[in-house]
Amino acid sequence: MFNGILWILKTGAPWRDLPKTFGPWQTVYKRFAKWTTLAAWTDLFDKLVKDVDTESSMIDGSYVKLHQHGCGAQGGQYSQAIGRSKGGLTTKIHAVVDGLGNPLRIKLTGGNVSDIKPSFKLISGIKTRQFLADKAYDADKLIELAESTGCKVIIPPKINRKVQRKIDKHIYKERHLVECFFAKIKSYRRVSTRYEKLASRYHAMVVIASCLVWLQ
Repeated sequence: MFNGILWILKTGAPWRDLPKTFGPWQTVYKRFAKWTTLAAWTDLFDKLVKDVDTESSMIDGSYVKLHQHGCGAQGGQYSQAIGRSKGGLTTKIHAVVDGLGNPLRIKLTGGNVSDIKPSFKLISGIKTRQFLADKAYDADKLIELAESTGCKVIIPPKINRKVQRKIDKHIYKERHLVECFFAKIKSYRRVSTRYEKLASRYHAMVVIASCLVWLQ
């Protein structure tokens, strides 16, 4: 059954197209849904998040387009982490990674939600020597929160700042690791395009892909 779930994750195929070698698709889907409800995937992810590289941490967000099959869930788009942005209906994956590019925390929002909004909860309590982010995270309150842990903040200042901060451009190049993380999980087609109507089911797919990053 678990291999069947991984097959769906990798191929992005509809559940009904699951090869019979994995068993009845209804059984595999129900097991996936049950484990999602029981938070089994997040528990597995939490177990894998160890031996963290505390040299630095990075945060960023990445858009994912919503497939037409992902529309129509009860509660409306907002409750299912769906929003309208320049690319149409999208979901945004927000992630924090460590100094090796391994994921530490993940959150979903609608594509219309700014990067800064979920960042406070995502970085809260994370201990690191250096905190890296792009200009979208250049906010005084976020910088103060990061610096309160004793880390060095490396965020390029926005043009409209009265006082332009200087940053270490050499260290800032390490921020590509969070981009690499998104590239890794988006190699799974069930992550690169959202087919799930429920945010909890799509979040489960993202978490499973993140677990595979830790296991590589």
